[in-house]
Amino acid sequence: MSVVDLDWEPARQSPPPAVASSSGRAVLRRWLAITTLVAASGCGGLLAVRHYQNHLAGEQALEAAEAYVLRLSNMDADDIDRDFAGIAEGATGQFSVMHTRASVKLRQQLIDSRATARGYVAEAVVKSADRNQAVLVLLVNQAVRNADNPEPVIDRSRIRMTMDNRDGRWLVSKVELV
Repeated sequence: MSVVDLDWEPARQSPPPAVASSSGRAVLRRWLAITTLVAASGCGGLLAVRHYQNHLAGEQALEAAEAYVLRLSNMDADDIDRDFAGIAEGATGQFSVMHTRASVKLRQQLIDSRATARGYVAEAVVKSADRNQAVLVLLVNQAVRNADNPEPVIDRSRIRMTMDNRDGRWLVSKVELV
């Protein structure tokens, strides 16, 4: 025998939720939000790429500056023409002009005093860099000997060097003792 529940009532179904009609403003706001999100993501990506390119340029300029400062700080009176040619090869702009003007007198002084110098980069940092120009600061220690001082005299210099990218080569355009 089956029992019948007489208090049973059918489940009431609630009416379907009213679908909000999409007004033109709501659609415009959604598209504006999506467009803003896409644009912000694109700009963020572009900024990240530029930051990476500047970072890479800074590393390349730093490597070139460290090699170049060794040309400046390693000299031998017996090989002065080769040393000066190496300096001239890596120079551009203001520094190239200055080096050309000073090299004749300086060359003779180095030969007369039988000077030698050996330097190394103790520390170097990129102060600023982009794909076209970089400013670097290098701490250079240099041992200098000459006819008057056969024992090396240690010179510690802080050099601010501006490097310009010319056709894929980093060249020195400015050298300042700071």
